[in-house]
Amino acid sequence: MSYDIINKILDDLDSLYPDAKAGLDFTTPFELLIATILSAQCTDVRVNKVTAVLFKEHNTPKSILDLGIDGLTKYIKSCGLYKTKSKNIINTCNVLYHDYDSKVPDNIEELMKLPGVGRKTANVVVSNAFDTPAIAVDTHVFRVTNRIGIVNEKDVLSTEKALMRVIPKERWSKSHHLFIWHGRNICKARNPKCEECILNDRCKFYNS
Repeated sequence: MSYDIINKILDDLDSLYPDAKAGLDFTTPFELLIATILSAQCTDVRVNKVTAVLFKEHNTPKSILDLGIDGLTKYIKSCGLYKTKSKNIINTCNVLYHDYDSKVPDNIEELMKLPGVGRKTANVVVSNAFDTPAIAVDTHVFRVTNRIGIVNEKDVLSTEKALMRVIPKERWSKSHHLFIWHGRNICKARNPKCEECILNDRCKFYNS
């Protein structure tokens, strides 16, 4: 797919979703990091309900460390996978408190050293908390971009690298949100609304 077509696709999605942005509520890089860890296999709506209560009293590495795993679990139990998430969050807070002066690193490499932080989470944090261009590839981004034919990859890492090659760097972060919003509203995993899609004239899936 040509660069011109890809940019036109982004223009059209931008017009369709002018307010596309992160779905997680946060006021600091630390809050976004914790919210993103909690969001694994959980909706943003559910995470926001949990963090609204948690962050009201505990929004620093030290205050969450003081809670301990059992105390933290009481707050996040409704998020699912809470045992693993509690352990990872406590361990991450421990590293941040002792090794980073309680500050969240602003680069992907350092973020990925934290327990429970993978590449997608790191990309979300640098993009949304530090305004660093990045494309976080979740299930929506992977599905939409490969289905349309912007890229043709088999896994999330190769999809991320391919998208970085074909999308202008200044559009990386916004494109991530646009693909997510389109994936949630139109290009769904099951029963995609292809007839309603403004991209169907350029879509590999629709025209195959």
